[in-house]
Amino acid sequence: MARVRDRMETGMSQTASPEASSEFQEHHHSEPKGFKRNFAMAVGSVGVVYGDIGTSPLYALKESLHHATHGNLTRGDVIGIVSLLLWAIIVVVTIKYVFFIMRADNKGEGGTLSLMALAQKAFGKRSLSVFLLGVLGAALFYGDSIITPAISVLSAVEGLKLVTPVFKDQWNVILLAVAILLGLFAVQSRGTESVARFFGPIMVLWFSVLAVLGVSHISDDFGIMAAFNPYYAGKFVAGHGLIGLLVLGSVFLAVTGAEALYADMGHFGRFPIRAAWLLFVMPSLMLNYLGQGAMILKNIDNKALLADPFFLMAPEWALLPLVILSGLATIIASQAVITGAFSLTQQAVQLGLLPRIEIRHTSETTLGQIYIPQVNRMLAIGVLALVFAFKNSSALASAYGIAVTGAMLADTGLFFIVALLVWGWQPWRVALFGIPFLMIDLVFFGANCLKIPDGAYMPLLFGALLMLMMWTWVRGSRIVFEKSKKDSVPLLDLIKMLEKSKPTRVAGTAVFLTSDPDTAPSALLHNLKHNKVLHKRNIMMTINTVPSPRVPDDKRLVIDELSEDVKRITVKVGYMESPRVPHFLALARRRGLDFDIMATSFFLGKRTIKPARESGMPLWQDNLFIFLSRTAANATDFFHIPTGRVVELGTQVTV
Repeated sequence: MARVRDRMETGMSQTASPEASSEFQEHHHSEPKGFKRNFAMAVGSVGVVYGDIGTSPLYALKESLHHATHGNLTRGDVIGIVSLLLWAIIVVVTIKYVFFIMRADNKGEGGTLSLMALAQKAFGKRSLSVFLLGVLGAALFYGDSIITPAISVLSAVEGLKLVTPVFKDQWNVILLAVAILLGLFAVQSRGTESVARFFGPIMVLWFSVLAVLGVSHISDDFGIMAAFNPYYAGKFVAGHGLIGLLVLGSVFLAVTGAEALYADMGHFGRFPIRAAWLLFVMPSLMLNYLGQGAMILKNIDNKALLADPFFLMAPEWALLPLVILSGLATIIASQAVITGAFSLTQQAVQLGLLPRIEIRHTSETTLGQIYIPQVNRMLAIGVLALVFAFKNSSALASAYGIAVTGAMLADTGLFFIVALLVWGWQPWRVALFGIPFLMIDLVFFGANCLKIPDGAYMPLLFGALLMLMMWTWVRGSRIVFEKSKKDSVPLLDLIKMLEKSKPTRVAGTAVFLTSDPDTAPSALLHNLKHNKVLHKRNIMMTINTVPSPRVPDDKRLVIDELSEDVKRITVKVGYMESPRVPHFLALARRRGLDFDIMATSFFLGKRTIKPARESGMPLWQDNLFIFLSRTAANATDFFHIPTGRVVELGTQVTV
């Protein structure tokens, strides 16, 4: 891992060239092997990005039929539901995400927080509406991240009921699903690239099987081809009232994963993801839904078929291999949201929405591929809790969807702002494209709200908890900063005082990390007060996260000479980068800053935070902020500082 990090440090300036477009940076189209690389990345994206949406044929049509069969199922009902599925894929995934929202990348990175960073950058300051939309979308994405693995794996393992009576007992299904999920979370530390190499070919086989199964059954009733006419989709919803809305909530299961497609863009790039969707994934999904629909039209009175149409598409000899393959596919489906959660967490930490957290880079060539142990553990606990709480995929289907529709609503709102302020679209053009997306999202969100009594409250509660944590962290951090600034000494004033008082000098260089470049670091003040010494050379370093995923090395540092022995370094770091202090100092040496790295000490201020009766936050929120601050990763590890050269000096702050 150390070798990977070292190589990434030396190659960072090359991967973040400001002149190149984001796709050119990531995929090197000018190289002779550009096509091969794009093809490999497209196959990898099938394994990671499309795992979630790729397993929707297991349950989307089944759950839609379940809500529609309160009366006698008619041909028009089947064609209408399949039409809803097809047009949801076309409008929500293809038009909205693949063609429009994926254009709103922040120098190659996607996801709700990338949209938020773009919008904040356009405003030039923190906007409350943009902040709330970004936090809402991020929090709900985490809610989706714990439901997707649970429902996907359970739905596949339940297919074994058709193969052997052993799994008629639901507890055997649950135990096998838990074992599979534990194995999935255990392999995350190997990195996205390793996982994608293994998962990509399996998912290519999965989508091929989806297409073959669909094609083999379309001839059962060619009348299903009428589903391409959106008239039947509209007719079904308009003619079924409340049942139509319930079915619409289940139809949305067919497009869950579109938000992961956008969030994982930094792992593979826009071009491979688009190519894989348009040329392979979307046709396979559509063919399978058409095949399921045609088979149901032929056997419309067969209740057993309606209960599980997907697995019954396969001939008897292929049933067990299909169940095994679907099990592998659902494991991979979980990978899409897990990698998306890792990317989202890194962005949230760098944007100041969450405490510092350990982030490990797992690829020598792609900066976006990371592993976060704490998030991995949190997701594993949440997923297992859902499996034991809901026990089967049909119960989980009621909880599924609402988090995704909420996250998509947030994406649409941020897309409005980016199109208007960043791309410079005219308001009429934003309204022309944006309002239809907003209306579709609102319809789906309303349909999923009907599921709240049946379990949809779970992801909403989880998302609300995360929003509360992010809001508390941002609010508490601001209060601590403001209180620390009140008791601080302006750095220039301190330098003038030191020139008069002449404290004892010791050899070497002292580096002080500080969040405020204009005030003297508390560690410096404590060193002077208690040790009564000052190093021969002193560097004040401030690390600022900017609303861009990466910053090229030639634009990273600003060095100010405040006096003969005090220098100030202001560092810019992208929100997808890890702050590496030794690398920043090496850049400063190349810029002419004279010091011996082997005779350098790093001074860090360590705050002990206590609640105060008179504070900007209620006592319960004070205690939550204190808890979050205690879970933060050690600053030494987070900033990659050599542990043997760190001196920590503590202060006590009340919030």
